[in-house]
Amino acid sequence: MARTKTWEIFAAFWELVEPLIPTDTRDPHKVYRRKRGGGRIPKYSNRLYFSAIVYVLRTGIIWNALPREKFEGLGSSALHQKFQQWAAAGLFEKLWQRGLAEYDELQGISWEWQAADGSNLEAPLAQESVGPNPTDRGKKGTKRHMLVDELGVPLSLHVNAANRHDSVALEPLLQTAVVQPPATESSERNLCLDAGYVGKEETVRRYGFFPHIRPRGEEKKDIKNRPKYKARRWVVELTHSWFNRFRKLLPRYEKTDRSYYALTALAAAMITLNKVIAIYG
Repeated sequence: MARTKTWEIFAAFWELVEPLIPTDTRDPHKVYRRKRGGGRIPKYSNRLYFSAIVYVLRTGIIWNALPREKFEGLGSSALHQKFQQWAAAGLFEKLWQRGLAEYDELQGISWEWQAADGSNLEAPLAQESVGPNPTDRGKKGTKRHMLVDELGVPLSLHVNAANRHDSVALEPLLQTAVVQPPATESSERNLCLDAGYVGKEETVRRYGFFPHIRPRGEEKKDIKNRPKYKARRWVVELTHSWFNRFRKLLPRYEKTDRSYYALTALAAAMITLNKVIAIYG
């Protein structure tokens, strides 16, 4: 049996994506000579465009290297233009929100235990949120910060320069969570962080969490020496490794934050949905 390729999306996935695809809008202040809906029928379907974007995200190829023979002759310029349109419309973040709603309904987001941390990435072509990476001989780099639940499902994303301290990103990360706990949620919320966030306890409390800040080495020792110990902070590192499997994200070649955020949000949606339904091979 042939293995399904990881960019060939399943029907169940497309059923979630299709209603979110933005419709072409017209400027209300402009007079158009052609009636709405007139003109040529689009040559390529939205599903084909979306599949091609997933292909770029999964394989890491540059946009200009899109193999046209795999996508009915679709050209790279048309694909990149469509990607930019959808990114500007917030499609990929909406899909991430939809994925979290599906996940919460079928399995349940863990509001009681969450974790956050950042990860440095090479960013040789980035023009925004980029700086010298102190862990990579000062090369250009970006830092991706994630907030995740107890099982590593991504709940929030923030991107800044590689030379910014992790603690600087904590507040914007907590501010921009894609979902918030329901008003009926009564369990105590705990946030696990490493020692890089020492001094941010009050910020953590202000956003409704109880802080658990420990050096990474302490948790590793507990995992080794206490068989029944349940490590909770390390899961955010696992989530970063899941994102790194999307080869377009590592290294970062997208010049703008909007493009990089859109691709990362799409990866977050796919990681989340793949927890509860089969979405791709």
